[in-house]
Amino acid sequence: MDDNRAEHDPVVDLGHRPELDREGAATPPVPPPTPHHVAKSLEGGGTPVPGSKLSAEELDQLTADIVAALKTVNDPEIPADIYELGLIYKIDIDDDRMVAIDMTLTAPGCPVAGEMPKWVENAVNSVPGISGTTVNLTFDPPWDQSRMSEEARIAVGMF
Repeated sequence: MDDNRAEHDPVVDLGHRPELDREGAATPPVPPPTPHHVAKSLEGGGTPVPGSKLSAEELDQLTADIVAALKTVNDPEIPADIYELGLIYKIDIDDDRMVAIDMTLTAPGCPVAGEMPKWVENAVNSVPGISGTTVNLTFDPPWDQSRMSEEARIAVGMF
């Protein structure tokens, strides 16, 4: 322990903290490490994205987290998640971390047509850093089986 620190007599030693030392008072404190799930903003040195306040790293991380959340929403009639089924057409994240999702259903008469957009909204809103979600249900272009991933094809026995 530094001689300077001894006179402060800390209750819990958290390691060297320059802001507590008289000589080190001008040294700015070291920020805590950024958790792995929080991407760097532009202020933190991230890669700029033209026309956005968010960094490329932050957009990539948010997109990956949103996709992971979407994969928790399953179509009740088909044993696969909506992302792998190809029901998600577009994910937009604005500078305020508001998310807009364009999605479709396997058929316009889907029995959960009124509920599924809310399931998607709730799943995406659970992602840390997201400030809100709007889900736009569209049938243009209409969904067909060619939009399914290989993972979804295997899950439904279409291989």
